[in-house]
Amino acid sequence: MLNIVIFGAPGSGKGTQSEFLIEKYELAHISTGDVLRAERDSGSELGKLAESYMSKGQLIPDELMVDILASVYDQKTQKGETKGVIFDGFPRTIPQGEALAEMLEERGQKIAAVVSLDVKEEELITRLINRGKESGRSDDNYETIKARLDVYYNQTSPLKEKYEKEGKLYQIEGLGTKDQIFARISEVIDKVK
Repeated sequence: MLNIVIFGAPGSGKGTQSEFLIEKYELAHISTGDVLRAERDSGSELGKLAESYMSKGQLIPDELMVDILASVYDQKTQKGETKGVIFDGFPRTIPQGEALAEMLEERGQKIAAVVSLDVKEEELITRLINRGKESGRSDDNYETIKARLDVYYNQTSPLKEKYEKEGKLYQIEGLGTKDQIFARISEVIDKVK
């Protein structure tokens, strides 16, 4: 199975590029944001707990996220209808990265590549503000965006070093047209699959 982590700050284009990857490489998509928003919108206890963190721009506790993702991963891969999975928005910390590797190893799987979309902060803020205007997402306001970016820079960026040491990190310039960015990503995936 081709398991890919797509990595980057909020607004870097992970969701958009994931859609292209899903279509071209016949992958399933696991977006922690989508999974958690669905739980929140359902009004479940997990959703209420997730919302208490998300509304402040904070990360969901690792143990809770790993349990949720293991369940979703199994649902998406057990039918044999996919050639792999894109993890979008997870891992975000080194302990999560280690937990993901362990969860995959238990299933005889591993991460093939970590695609890091690199975009400057000013561009990220502009993209997210515009997305909030278009989508009505309540977490796309300046204060929450700034908090999410601070969390990303402080807690998530160290993952780059971890995956670089493992030879799995591929840094992709996240500016240009969607097709230009996808062409850069495709070059990487074609080498590792």
